[in-house]
Amino acid sequence: MAVNARERNKSAYRSGVYVHGNAAARRQAQETPRFYVVPDRQRGVRHPAKSVRRNREKALYMNIGYVLFLAVAIVAAAFILTGYLTLQADITSSIKNISQMESTLNELKLTNDENYSRITSSVDLEEVKRIAIQELGMCYAKEGQIVEFHGEGSDYVRQTGEIPD
Repeated sequence: MAVNARERNKSAYRSGVYVHGNAAARRQAQETPRFYVVPDRQRGVRHPAKSVRRNREKALYMNIGYVLFLAVAIVAAAFILTGYLTLQADITSSIKNISQMESTLNELKLTNDENYSRITSSVDLEEVKRIAIQELGMCYAKEGQIVEFHGEGSDYVRQTGEIPD
């Protein structure tokens, strides 16, 4: 009879019905429990059910495929991170190079403007006019010598024939 009661208890655990206390009153569980504790009656020690033990063993065991997958994922992440950091360093050096070139350009523009101002202020236009008229024999244009050409929006005029006198 004891064996029969034990068999009944095992089937009760599998079907979701559990035995509660010494009265052995069977009650239907409100929800299927995730963790069954089977009492060890000889020593009073509680052991987890077989399915729980199997799940714990599976969780502790890592097969070679899983380890290889993790290794490949770590290597891929390392390559991606290295590439990202390299690109960041390149961008930073490019920005520094651009700012250095901009400062050089500004210095050159300033030097160019100073030289232009110095040259412009050193030229005496009255002296140029005197040399042109007296030494080179140049004279101002007369009324009929000036010919104006009107272009159609282009920046230059091409001469296709002789200019009339």
